[in-house]
Amino acid sequence: MGPFNISVKGEYALLAILDLAMQRPGEPIKIAGIAKRQRIPRKFLELILAALKQGGFVESRRGADGGYLLARPADAITVGEVLRYMEGGRTRKAAAPQGPAGAPTPFGALWTEVETMVTGILDRNSFAELARSWQERQARYIPNWDI
Repeated sequence: MGPFNISVKGEYALLAILDLAMQRPGEPIKIAGIAKRQRIPRKFLELILAALKQGGFVESRRGADGGYLLARPADAITVGEVLRYMEGGRTRKAAAPQGPAGAPTPFGALWTEVETMVTGILDRNSFAELARSWQERQARYIPNWDI
């Protein structure tokens, strides 16, 4: 993972939201499909989706045609807000602005600036943008066999 201390739960939540963002809007998606595509254990995914539902990120539909879908448009959900919700503040940089024994460190202001920049990037990136750029990158790697 990146410079953050992101849990597996947090990473799976991001993947689940991204998966839903790549589907047709308004069409419920089965848990089994998300689990298979994103390689997330189904039981774990059920817990994550329940948490995301409680957070207002996804909604569920019952019945044979049921499943999960985004509760808001993908361009209205950012990576930052999902991480903050799922991690409950755990994404903060481990390095504190103080050194050993609470002494000031010359790096304190730097770490604060890094955290501010990273948070800004996470908050600027919506799942619609991520889905679009991911699909474009994937399309480049698929050979076109049309002759």
